[in-house]
Amino acid sequence: MSRVRAGDQDALLMLYQRYGNMVYSLAVQVVRDAGLAEEVTQDTFLKVWKQATRWDPAKGKFSSWLLTIARRTAIDRYRQLGRQVPLDPTPIEENPSSFGRAARVDGQDWINGQVLRELMAQLPPEQAQLIELAFYQGMSHSELADRLNLPLGTVKTRLRLGMQKLRALWIEAVDGPSSTT
Repeated sequence: MSRVRAGDQDALLMLYQRYGNMVYSLAVQVVRDAGLAEEVTQDTFLKVWKQATRWDPAKGKFSSWLLTIARRTAIDRYRQLGRQVPLDPTPIEENPSSFGRAARVDGQDWINGQVLRELMAQLPPEQAQLIELAFYQGMSHSELADRLNLPLGTVKTRLRLGMQKLRALWIEAVDGPSSTT
């Protein structure tokens, strides 16, 4: 973060690569739209760039500060949208974030990560955070437990439950809602 304060754009890029998915996931949870979440993510990192001197390591972790900025930016964007009438409303059947029979996905979407991001946004935040840290940042279970100050068993349980939910969401996204009665 000291490099960002000094105006190093490469350092900002490194922060984006490390935390971008986490910020995006939080934004999707708030604004419920992939395109807007991308804008919120960009706005968040722009604010980090402009307000880098405001972060005080003595007051808390960088990730907490970053996610606070992201949450506030997303809420502000959501409120702005609530006051506007959309010029070109998209029917729910055409909305790619609405899964089920109306919005089928294929393997290519999984590879490019868009579907995964939207599915992650549907998980409880504590599960999504652990999955992101474990799989995007390559942290081990014990590293997660240390970093988040959680018991190792809690980390393993939340990861397992999160992956089970993610798998079920993926199956539903691909096959559509099950029609078993």
